Amino acid sequence: MSEEKNAAIAVKPRKAMNTLVIIFAVVCLACLMTWVIPAGEFNRVKLESGRSVVDGGSFHWVQNAPVNFLLIPLHIAKGARSAADLLFMLLCSGAAFAVVIQSGAMHSSIGELALKYRGRKTLFVLGMFVLFCFIMLTRGLVEFVAFAPVLVMICLALGLDSITAVAIMTGGTACGFATGMLQPSTTLIAQELAGLPPFSGIEFRALCFVLYTILTGFLIWRYTVKISRDPTASPMYDLDREESLRDPDAIRAYGPMDPGKWLVCLATVASMALMVWGSIRWKWQYQELSATFIGLAIVAGAFARMSPSAIAKTFVEGAKTMVMVFFLVASARAISSILTDGCVLDTIVYGLGEGLKRVPAVLQGPAMFIANLLINTVIPSGSGQAAAVMPIMLPLADLIGMTRQTAILAFNFGDGFCNWVIPTSSALMAVLGIVNMPFDRWMKYSWRVFCWWVALGCILVAVAQAIHLGPF
Repeated sequence: MSEEKNAAIAVKPRKAMNTLVIIFAVVCLACLMTWVIPAGEFNRVKLESGRSVVDGGSFHWVQNAPVNFLLIPLHIAKGARSAADLLFMLLCSGAAFAVVIQSGAMHSSIGELALKYRGRKTLFVLGMFVLFCFIMLTRGLVEFVAFAPVLVMICLALGLDSITAVAIMTGGTACGFATGMLQPSTTLIAQELAGLPPFSGIEFRALCFVLYTILTGFLIWRYTVKISRDPTASPMYDLDREESLRDPDAIRAYGPMDPGKWLVCLATVASMALMVWGSIRWKWQYQELSATFIGLAIVAGAFARMSPSAIAKTFVEGAKTMVMVFFLVASARAISSILTDGCVLDTIVYGLGEGLKRVPAVLQGPAMFIANLLINTVIPSGSGQAAAVMPIMLPLADLIGMTRQTAILAFNFGDGFCNWVIPTSSALMAVLGIVNMPFDRWMKYSWRVFCWWVALGCILVAVAQAIHLGPF
């Protein structure tokens, strides 16, 4: 009997707190905040581009509008409606990959890959991480949620854990997205509001990207080595060990690749590539991605010689696996809805902005970064946060002698890095939901990484403030 099997006997299964319970508790907390925090609002103005932003000097107190706890289900329903396109895409992704998995192609191909790279697993992991770093320079993770189950299967087959797979995706997104080097949904919008040239300051952001990639890559490498030496050290060990892909003999049991399986794999890779290219080149939205997943299910089923009825049945069964994700995303969206209806969202933003004025000059850059981190917990949308925060932070930066470019860098970091430790993030909830990873298990790994991210971010924003990162 192997050491890992002996350990499996010794380790008792740990109870995992259901992620839906955690997110519902946060929703209730948001509702409570509307009873405790005074209500206030900014006036909104419409720019020539059609985008609505707050008037930074217009904050005023309004009558309290506490949200009734009995209306929480209504706000969850509103959250589902606001995320309808995203949720449908997630359902289609689960359905499509159910057909792909049913064909056996995924298990056979991953099995062969794992047997080939088991001795070089760290190299494979770091390669995938760097790939995600570059992919996410212009995109967000939510469009690539479908990769998560595949990556989990690969990591398990390599003798690692599911946390490694999620770390690759979230770490790559943090480095590519949060540094803001080429992000149209955050950097470009913020620079437009600031009157800065599009993507100006890219040299310093490129440096940030490199440093964050090195740091995060090192942390993932260290974790990979740790789990390779002691699989029981994984917070997901008791749940991951139920997967047969961890056993080399079980991997071989799925059988070799045949022409049908190769065609299924080719269709899957082609679909993923098409979605990446379509998102970048043709600005595809969730509807186009959903259509691609539906097409993948039909084509993969045909290549696997499944009957139409079998394809339809498997498609529906796969969609059922995404029900948890559906409610997680809808509940996450409900938090912002509750805070907005309770007229406390603007109060939170205003309070943090006023607090920044009292911070010593040398710490104002890092403090603005931390303030944006806190704001992102209630406004996780990058473009939405830019519209709400930048009209406040930019005049504040002018007032304290900080360049607007530095203020935008602080916003980029604050918007991007805490998305991977907060239950209000739709992308994080979607990834955890689709791979059946409890939020508390994920946090046992991610909180340390997040602390390193914050520490490096404070240093980089402080440097940007010290060198007066420009233009203006």
